[in-house]
Amino acid sequence: MENTLSTAAEAFLSQFYTEQGIDGFNDRLTQVHDEIGLTGTYVHTEEELAFGAKAAWRNANKCIGRLFWDTLTVFDKRHVRTPEEVVEACRDHMRFTTNEGKIRPAMTIFPPKQADKPLDWQILNHQLIRYAGYEDGTGDPASGALTKQAQAEGWRGAGTHFDILPLLIQERDGRVTMYEWEADEVLEVLLRHPEKERFSSLQLKWYAVPAIADMEIDIGGISYPAAPFNGWYMGTEIGARNLADAWRYNCLEAVAEVFDLDTAKPASLWKDRALVELNRAVIHSFHEDGVSLVDHHTAAEQFRIFCAKERKAGRAVTGDWSWLIPPISPAAVHVFHESYDHVEKSPGFAYRSESICPFTGKKAEGGQMSDKSSF
Repeated sequence: MENTLSTAAEAFLSQFYTEQGIDGFNDRLTQVHDEIGLTGTYVHTEEELAFGAKAAWRNANKCIGRLFWDTLTVFDKRHVRTPEEVVEACRDHMRFTTNEGKIRPAMTIFPPKQADKPLDWQILNHQLIRYAGYEDGTGDPASGALTKQAQAEGWRGAGTHFDILPLLIQERDGRVTMYEWEADEVLEVLLRHPEKERFSSLQLKWYAVPAIADMEIDIGGISYPAAPFNGWYMGTEIGARNLADAWRYNCLEAVAEVFDLDTAKPASLWKDRALVELNRAVIHSFHEDGVSLVDHHTAAEQFRIFCAKERKAGRAVTGDWSWLIPPISPAAVHVFHESYDHVEKSPGFAYRSESICPFTGKKAEGGQMSDKSSF
């Protein structure tokens, strides 16, 4: 175990000192090896932690928005111990990143795993902000399990399609600390169409910040199981997936009705036309409200620039093609016609469901489907 950790630490520190162009690698490596020998682990400096978080974004194979990896703000919360402190740190994260709609990429990193020691707590939410999903079909079906858990803890939503779930922090003994977000802590965008006024009758909306909370980050062999992070949305994540997928909000028929489309035959391409209009509404509404969001064509061009910069820096670009292509008009962007090596690099992210449950010590089963975040 120590040899494995020492090897991972050495590789990471070599990358850090080389890319930062600073001296001191040998001294730091000796210090880390000694620390691992004495304690079985080592502690990242703040600078190493921030670099590792940024590099993990740069290595995120499913992300098309990696051009901005070096702009990530990292909040070091490794000292946090109690659920109440976790809640306050998450609130600080949301205040910073929301920024009145000018979304700032951010990551808040909580304490790392300790070998042979279970975690004191974990964040149960898939995202810091997400809508509830009720058994009667109201709301977001993807949030059904967490909604039931929140209800078991005493939470009662209003029963609308867009009730914001509370933040749930579960301790090792099973106790749950629940925080209900204040209205002014969550920025939402009401959706309207640039031409079709009837579209507003659908009363659709979405939240501004896609802050993923159920992934862990590995930096130099040290795993941080709680590290909420966000970029900003790509429009299709909302308009072609969250609101359009049959297993999510399933809004396409309602949109088609607004536009008087013939839904009797698939060959009329009513689904395609409804998708385009729904996505136009998302882009229009976010831009009108001054909330950061990128369309999939612009995102693809940004990814082209990212790839060119990486190759110039001598780094191979890896990617998961099935996630990098947009869910509408994929052949219209260059990414569709490219191929990428789907090799996982370190530092990097992993879904917590693919790792060991911090409380049972067993491999977790299943897992939640993540929004296709542009982060």
